[in-house]
Amino acid sequence: MACGLFALRVASALLMLPSVTMAGAPGAAVARTPAQTRAGTPSRPCPAPSPPVARPTRPAPPPLDPAKAAVGGPALATAGLVTPSGAAEPPKVTATSWLVADLASGAVLGGCGPHEYGVPASVQKLLLVAAVLPHLDPQRVVEVTESDLDFEPGSSAVGLVRGGRYTVETLWLGLMLNSGNDAANVLARLGGGAAGQAGGVAAMNAEAARLGAHQTHAATPSGLDGPGQYTSAYDLALIARACFGHPDFRRYAATKMAQVPAQAANNTKGYPIWNDNQLLHRYPGALGGKTGYTDLARHSFVGAAERNGRTLLVTLLGAESQPLRGWEQGAALLDWGFGLPADATVGQLVAPGRADSGNQVSSPAAGATQVRPDRGFRTDWLLGTVAPVFLVGTLLVLLVRQRRRAARRRDGR
Repeated sequence: MACGLFALRVASALLMLPSVTMAGAPGAAVARTPAQTRAGTPSRPCPAPSPPVARPTRPAPPPLDPAKAAVGGPALATAGLVTPSGAAEPPKVTATSWLVADLASGAVLGGCGPHEYGVPASVQKLLLVAAVLPHLDPQRVVEVTESDLDFEPGSSAVGLVRGGRYTVETLWLGLMLNSGNDAANVLARLGGGAAGQAGGVAAMNAEAARLGAHQTHAATPSGLDGPGQYTSAYDLALIARACFGHPDFRRYAATKMAQVPAQAANNTKGYPIWNDNQLLHRYPGALGGKTGYTDLARHSFVGAAERNGRTLLVTLLGAESQPLRGWEQGAALLDWGFGLPADATVGQLVAPGRADSGNQVSSPAAGATQVRPDRGFRTDWLLGTVAPVFLVGTLLVLLVRQRRRAARRRDGR
């Protein structure tokens, strides 16, 4: 009988233990591993070049919602530097904000003011890609209208002509290789349906909301400066990761040279275009990305590269071209990221629709090998939940058997 009382006490104690659930489940109480808690002191200033860089005055950004600033993890809610504990100091760059992440797992390796508002320039074209590319047939032939050619004189263009007929694929190549504002206008018009170019911009903003890029707002399809247009290094990483999930985009971004076909309209000859992203030409393992510049935004950059089985993504905003150009600053940050341990992380790129779930683990980019250290299904969940239940059940079975044997002894059986 004493054994039975002991079993009951053990079972009761086990049932009183706090439950532990699978990592990532809503309300889960998960033991944090060293790789998940390696963020450094968020109040550290970002490494900056000397002397300080003079910058143009920008319009005041909207107030930063503290909840949105913590999307991806509380360590990212800083205007300063956040890196894994013990990591080497990042390179000094002129970018006002930046972020380095693992493209496959979505782990954020570090950043400088990752949720701080910035002006995007032409990296905003990636949001157009994310919103429209999945819905357009690349072989569809479209005719360029007069309104498609209404953009800031002297800004980047691929050279489309009014009345010219081009495949959608040619337009995407013109957008990615030459940062064509004319191509952006056509693609936004196509993506906007009956609402035209304005509908395309609306689709961009809807896609930003779907991705959890709540600090991003598009005013133009091309990234040319417009009222209330802004983004953040973190949002750019969400958007770029969605783009790299499309095989067609990966092909366009990695294309170094393409041919724009001749047009009967205006008797225009065909001509070649080259990718203006120097990371693709000069950085081993580069997968491509997007450059941007306006007087207001300064230089912005998004780039991805693969090395030793790892694929990293870098985003930066507000950079100057001296002493390093935007892509060179991106390359230096990629080098820094590749030098970190594979499990180093200070946060997470959230999955679409899960921006309010903090460190929610996002799904891997299409075609990429997912590496998710200390994420997903956890063995400590088995130890914390299954093992106690199994032990309680076993003790209860033993208790029932003991009582039956006692009963049989009393009945003389």
